[in-house]
Amino acid sequence: MSGPLLEAEAVSKRFSGIVALSDVSLHVADGEFVAVIGPNGAGKSTLFNCLSGVLRPDRGTVTFRGRSLERLRPSARARLGIARTFQRIELFGGMTVLDHLLVADRARTRRGGLWSDLFRGSRPTSEELERCGIVLELVGLTEWADRPAESLSLGKGRLVELARALMCDPALLFLDEPSSGLDRHETAEMSATLETVSRQHGTAIVLIEHDVPMVRRLAERTYVLDYGQLIADGPTEDVLGDERVRVAYLGDNS
Repeated sequence: MSGPLLEAEAVSKRFSGIVALSDVSLHVADGEFVAVIGPNGAGKSTLFNCLSGVLRPDRGTVTFRGRSLERLRPSARARLGIARTFQRIELFGGMTVLDHLLVADRARTRRGGLWSDLFRGSRPTSEELERCGIVLELVGLTEWADRPAESLSLGKGRLVELARALMCDPALLFLDEPSSGLDRHETAEMSATLETVSRQHGTAIVLIEHDVPMVRRLAERTYVLDYGQLIADGPTEDVLGDERVRVAYLGDNS
């Protein structure tokens, strides 16, 4: 394949006359780690929603592996190799960590009735357990596989969400503030896990994040939004040193 894995050109979105995004362009290469940062209300989640199919842009194009995503729903984009986590953690009560991964795996392979299949006691196949085991080890959750997901710490819960997304075997993963609500130790654990995923799994990652040290550690390139407009993009260290970024995002008026 030639060209970017994902390319967004001049994406714009309005809500009741309010401009949420104005001609925002972005590209991501295979296996690349990219960050999107900006103050609250800058349009970051709206951009993710437009890229993942939750929202349809008013203007602009989004292509994945050279294919237009214009009329594809999130489920169809997932089948192409795009996965996403959300800022608000969404785990299912009464299900173990392993159950969460099995549901994702069966959704990907379109096997059976998913929920009803699991709750009727359908035993996972050896192939399913093998696939789940690989991802559990990748994110460091092997010893928690049989624990109820709701019993885990927030940090471990976010790792479950990451593992569930990885069960879709994505080429591209959108992560919406994975460190939200985490303490310093949990943030460091998440950062280390994402480094492992990027390095070993080869997944391209686009990260929305407020934690600047985390962005500096992980992202090769960074895009900065402010009031729905792209004000800077490029190598992360260069972007974080940009005066407009310091004023708009880091609060540095010196």
